[in-house]
Amino acid sequence: MRVSVYILTALVVFLPGLAGADVGIPAVSIVDDASGNQTWSVSIQILMLMTALTFLPSVVLAATSFTRIVIVLAILRQAIGMPQTPPNQVLIGLALFLSFFVMSPVLNEVYDNSVEPYLQGTMEFAPAANAAQAPMREFMLSQTREPDLELFAGLAGDDSYESTGDVPLTVLLPSFLTSELKTAFQIGFLIFIPFLIIDLVVSSVLMSMGMMMLSPMLISLPFKIMLFVLVDGWALLIGTLAASFGT
Repeated sequence: MRVSVYILTALVVFLPGLAGADVGIPAVSIVDDASGNQTWSVSIQILMLMTALTFLPSVVLAATSFTRIVIVLAILRQAIGMPQTPPNQVLIGLALFLSFFVMSPVLNEVYDNSVEPYLQGTMEFAPAANAAQAPMREFMLSQTREPDLELFAGLAGDDSYESTGDVPLTVLLPSFLTSELKTAFQIGFLIFIPFLIIDLVVSSVLMSMGMMMLSPMLISLPFKIMLFVLVDGWALLIGTLAASFGT
């Protein structure tokens, strides 16, 4: 049940720009509440949420732990020597639900501070969207390397920011995604090393025996699978991935 709440949370996190936009469409109506504040009509808010559904896959890829996890799992599959096993659907499913586990503290904070007050009617849409950004920004900033942030800040023409709250999403999102790619490839490099050693040993043994026509990959594959099973590789890898986010 909380999964649907998390989806709604992801939808409202990146909508404050829409909430503050000046839309000159006659169908848009501004409603004055009892306190004198103005907000968009419920129908327009629903339309915005439905439109944001098309951006949900991009939000999952660019603003959560999903990218690092799925890349590391794909590299593991290549290192073992089985490029189609486990299949893509299994890897994506594992990466998705592991991302829910890693992001659950952040999403729970967004739900408590933004989604729940909005659903109860104690907070308007625009303040709720702004409140939802803070935990997500904090998570992304904690995983973003400073050189990457400086790179995109320079490309945007901004020399520096007085505080982390001044970093715009247009700079933070690509910086975070670049840092995630770097981290994923670093973890993937460490994963490759033991399997590469097995390949080298098997290849050297086959060459010394004169069995040059026999593929070393065919012989080394059972040993790599056996090594991965004996060290409880899945639990070790998933635990390391979760710990790499500081959870």
